[in-house]
Amino acid sequence: MNRISIIVPVYNIEAQLPRCIDSVLFQTYRDLEVILVDDGSTDSCPTLCDSYAIANPRVRVIHQENGGVTSARLRGVQEATGEWIIFCDGDDIPEPEMYEQLLKNALEYGADISHCGYQMVFPNGRVVHYHGTGCIVEQDHLQGLRDLLAGGLVEPGLWNKLFRRELFLGLDAMMDGSFKINEDLLMNYHLFKAADRSVFEDKCLYNYVLRRGSVATGQLNEHKLADPIGITKAILADAVPALHDVLIARLARQLIALATMSDKQQRELILPHRQAARKELRSRLSEILREDIGLKLKIMVLWTALWPTGYSWIHSTYARITGLEKAYDLE
Repeated sequence: MNRISIIVPVYNIEAQLPRCIDSVLFQTYRDLEVILVDDGSTDSCPTLCDSYAIANPRVRVIHQENGGVTSARLRGVQEATGEWIIFCDGDDIPEPEMYEQLLKNALEYGADISHCGYQMVFPNGRVVHYHGTGCIVEQDHLQGLRDLLAGGLVEPGLWNKLFRRELFLGLDAMMDGSFKINEDLLMNYHLFKAADRSVFEDKCLYNYVLRRGSVATGQLNEHKLADPIGITKAILADAVPALHDVLIARLARQLIALATMSDKQQRELILPHRQAARKELRSRLSEILREDIGLKLKIMVLWTALWPTGYSWIHSTYARITGLEKAYDLE
């Protein structure tokens, strides 16, 4: 048997949830169970979840006190009965053939993780594909980790990946619940670390739906500023030396972004983090420049360490001219 357990964390998304559940139930692959983890919702989500469970025997509901998305996902894994695990955010939509295609690839290539591309759907209907080349990439243990941490071809999200159940053994103890942003990457790191092989097919089979007020698009806060760097450092402390170059490159880009962030709005929130990033970039300068991270990134690091204001002006001017500064606008 190759039952798939789909785990859907649910928190105050009553308008989007029925569309998501329906897209999962109408998958072309039928041997699946849907586990809805109501994470302390205060809207009508608990009732919606229960109504789906009553109407469809493949749907199970767990109600818990609010503990965050990582807590909800791990609780779903504990309750899952399938040989394979996949996550779906409650406001997103998988394409009808997504789970069938991912399982087919996992079995054909003997992979512990099977993943795919995705498309970002904006409120105005605009769609951006990541990346849709159609290529298939087989990844051994080390290459899977490198591709994940590099963040180029492979998306660090959890929702476009099918995992063999055994990869989750002991995962609870490895997850730091204090992180609220980019926690997908931390969980993915531990899952890819446990995997021998993975396979990536660059077909856009998942619709990542942007909406106003979500965690991704909501107001800037301490977690959005601190957690991405904190997670990279946590992985760096655990990773084998063969991953240090890609992790140092990741950390360097994050420090540059924070060190050059504009504080025209929310100055009291941003300024301490920006100052700390500039200080850390300078303290790590020799370490970063020793790594094989490419000449372009080394120039960016050196420029930011010596003259962050100048780098910030050039970068913002380039983004304004090219339109990059509005690439993720929700209008």
